[in-house]
Amino acid sequence: MDHSIYVAMTGASQMMRAQDAVSHNLANASTTGFKSELTSFTSVPVLGDGEKTRINTVAYGLGNDMTQGALQSTGRTLDVAVRGPGFIAVQAPDGSEAYTRAGDLQLTADGTLTDAKGNPVIGGGGPITLANASKLQVGEDGTISAVPQGQGPETVSTLDRIKLVSGDTAMVQGSDGLMHPADGNTAQADDTVRLATGTLEGSNVNASAELVKMISLSRQYEMAVKSIKTSEDNADSSIKLLSAN
Repeated sequence: MDHSIYVAMTGASQMMRAQDAVSHNLANASTTGFKSELTSFTSVPVLGDGEKTRINTVAYGLGNDMTQGALQSTGRTLDVAVRGPGFIAVQAPDGSEAYTRAGDLQLTADGTLTDAKGNPVIGGGGPITLANASKLQVGEDGTISAVPQGQGPETVSTLDRIKLVSGDTAMVQGSDGLMHPADGNTAQADDTVRLATGTLEGSNVNASAELVKMISLSRQYEMAVKSIKTSEDNADSSIKLLSAN
């Protein structure tokens, strides 16, 4: 394969890869606690015989932008947002401990506290269960208090405490949409992490900036495809000239 066609083809495929990340960000522009994916391009030399006259462009992920999204007051008891760096611990679908910034918590019919995706929220002794409790309240430190069914407000008691972990822990996003420690270990609870109650953190995706990226990548993809066509036309012209001789 001619090097120019190979370089253009590789460039087009990498533009599509970057476009996927941009599309994913835009699709989650209104998702609670979503952190936008970051991508960048690097130059890689084309290996093989001949002079090193051509360079490939390769897209690669830089992880997630962990800056805090806008806080939106909801007044709902089970809506919480992590103030500053930090995460809420949940049980991932595979049973491992994972982490999220999405604090739109739910209570199932059997009293299990989950995130909006149904992942159980982790407390002091594992998944939190709040059966037979009413008038739930979540404190800034993650403490969950409630009044037992049929009892008065003077009987309020602490039931459990949501596990909150430090934002200093290096995280990577898994295929389950949750964050996992980069080293594969379980993050330790951090008592300094605080929640804003009755509040949700919005997505930190800048929709306008992502749309500009999408347009730019689309134009670069078109240029790569045109380059492939130009290389094919040049090859055809060369063949005709050689055949004429």
